[in-house]
Amino acid sequence: MRLWTAESWFESTRGNEAVSGKQSAVSGEGRRGPLTAHRSPLTVPRSPSPNPLPGLYFRAIAMAQISLSRSQMLLLSGSANRALAEEVAEHLGQPLCQVTLRRFADGELFVKIDENVRGRDVYIIQPTNPPAENIIELLLLMDAARRASAARVTPVIPYFGYARQDRKDQPRVAISAKLMANMVTRAGADRVLAMDFHQHQLQGFFDLPVDHLYAAPAFVNHYRQKQLHDPVVVAPDVGSAKMARGFAKRLNASLAIIDKRRPSANVAEVLNVVGEVEGRDCLIPDDMIDTAGTMSEAVHALKRLGARKVYCCATHALLSGPAVERLNNAPIEELAVTNTIAIPPERQFGKLRILSVAGLLAKAIGYTHSDQSVSSLFD
Repeated sequence: MRLWTAESWFESTRGNEAVSGKQSAVSGEGRRGPLTAHRSPLTVPRSPSPNPLPGLYFRAIAMAQISLSRSQMLLLSGSANRALAEEVAEHLGQPLCQVTLRRFADGELFVKIDENVRGRDVYIIQPTNPPAENIIELLLLMDAARRASAARVTPVIPYFGYARQDRKDQPRVAISAKLMANMVTRAGADRVLAMDFHQHQLQGFFDLPVDHLYAAPAFVNHYRQKQLHDPVVVAPDVGSAKMARGFAKRLNASLAIIDKRRPSANVAEVLNVVGEVEGRDCLIPDDMIDTAGTMSEAVHALKRLGARKVYCCATHALLSGPAVERLNNAPIEELAVTNTIAIPPERQFGKLRILSVAGLLAKAIGYTHSDQSVSSLFD
C-alpha cells in the first residue's frame, strides 16, 4: 500500500494530466483526425495551471506550521518553589503555564493543567524537599502532562529529596533514592534535569537520561569577588574531597580535609583536620545543610587551629531543627546557599547569603529544548 503525501499527490496529478493529454490527442487523431478540426468555435482552450489545487497546497503549509508548534516549550511549576520557577521563566522569556492546585476535604492533592499541552515540550520545575506532598505533586503534574499528550515531559528537580538512603548499609532499611527515581520514571518522565545530587551515582538510579547540574559556578563567581587571603578549601568529610578539589582548582586555593565520624544520623564529630589552615581564609563547601551539625563542628575546629576567616557554602539549605541557632553561634563570616529550596523568612538570618541558580537552570532548559550539549555549561 502506498502512503500518499501532498507532494506525491501533486506529482501524480500533474503526471496523469500530461499522460491523459497525450493519449487523448493520439486517439483523437486516429478516430476523428486532428482535434482542432472538430473543436467548437465557442470553446476556449484552458491554459495549464502551475498549481492545480491551491487549496490543498495551503492546507499542507498550515499542517507544516502545526507540526512545528508541537515542539514549543511549556513551563509548569508546582507549589514547592514558585519564586524560582518564575525567575527561570523570566530568564527564558516564557510565561508559566496556568495550573490549578488545590486539596480535597481529606487533604488529598488535586492537580489540573489549565492550558493545552498536546505536542508540547513540557518542563515541570519542582524540588522534592519535605513535606512529602512535594514529590506527590510533581508526580501528579507529570501524569497530567503525559495524559494530555505532551510530546516530552522533563521534570526539573533543583533539589532531589530522599537521596541520602542510596544503599543498604544496615539490615532492613529502604533504598529511598532508588524508589524515588523509579516513581519519577514510571510517572512518565522522558529525561530529568537535577542539581547537585547528594551522591553522583544517583544518576544511574534512573532508567532514562539525566542531566546533572552543578551550582559550583555560582559559588566560584561569588568567592572570586571576595579576594580571599591565601585561601584553602576544606572538605567537610572524605566523601566531599572531589568536590572540594574542584573548588580549590577554580579558586587557585589549596586543599584540606576534615576527618570526622558520624555516630548517628544528624550527629557528627570532628576528629582531625588534614592540611594547613593557620592564618588562612577557609572555605567549607557542601551539597546540603540540614541541622548544620557537621558545618558548625568544622568551623569550630578550623578556628581552634588558627584559621583567619571561615566561609561556608552549600547548594541546598534545608536548615532543619537547630540549624539556624548553630550557624548564628558559629564563628563564620558568611553562609552562602542557593535558592533551590524556598527558605521561609523565619529561617533566614544575618550571615545568610542566597545566590540564585535560575539563570543556570534556564540555560540548561534552553539547551535541552534545542538539543544542545548541557555539559558545555561547565566547560
